[in-house]
Amino acid sequence: MTPRNIVEAAKKRGLHIIGITDHNSTLQCAEVKKVGEREGLYVLCGVELNTREEVHALAFFETSQQLSEFQIFLDKHLPHVKNNVDKFGYQLVINEEEEVLQEMPYLLFVALTAGIEEIEAEVHRLDGIFIPAHINRMQNSVLSQLGFLPPDLKVDALELSRHVTIPAFLEKNKYLSKYPFIQSSDAHIVEDIGAIYTELKMDEISFENIRLALSVKRTSSSAST
Repeated sequence: MTPRNIVEAAKKRGLHIIGITDHNSTLQCAEVKKVGEREGLYVLCGVELNTREEVHALAFFETSQQLSEFQIFLDKHLPHVKNNVDKFGYQLVINEEEEVLQEMPYLLFVALTAGIEEIEAEVHRLDGIFIPAHINRMQNSVLSQLGFLPPDLKVDALELSRHVTIPAFLEKNKYLSKYPFIQSSDAHIVEDIGAIYTELKMDEISFENIRLALSVKRTSSSAST
């Protein structure tokens, strides 16, 4: 999952936009964005959060300043559990030449000390996009951990994994039908990039147009073949 391999795989699968969302870290985004810009691929820079409740959520930001400010928030709320390299592997920031720029010493997949409402408020304070992740899953989703989607939680969309269709999910969760949905591959290996994707309609690709396009309700899924 190097920057170059990610971008090459996305282009091969015909994607125009990808999101980079490492667990509890934004630090790899800049290197992938650099390669993406050169290759004509729009890279949404963000993070997959693990809240205090063990809920996974996605956050995306437009500018490097917003990313830097949110990284400070993450550093403040990430417990300092030392990474066991033999058990969990290396946590590296690398460039397109696969040179190591930085190694994170603390485990990144642990729960933050901040709750979902505090995190959502901080994302939107920085004018970011906030999306609870893979909410159909039986673990680490807002529904599995809380039992429901808090009605006062300000979300820009809800994400489903590739393992369910939007109509099938809404058949069992009708109270969520007012929300817009996306589906994404949640790829942890290059081969999974683009396994499922969301089609967004806009005149030109920009962060604000993506935000607006996300607000459109969808009733079907798009998968690569």
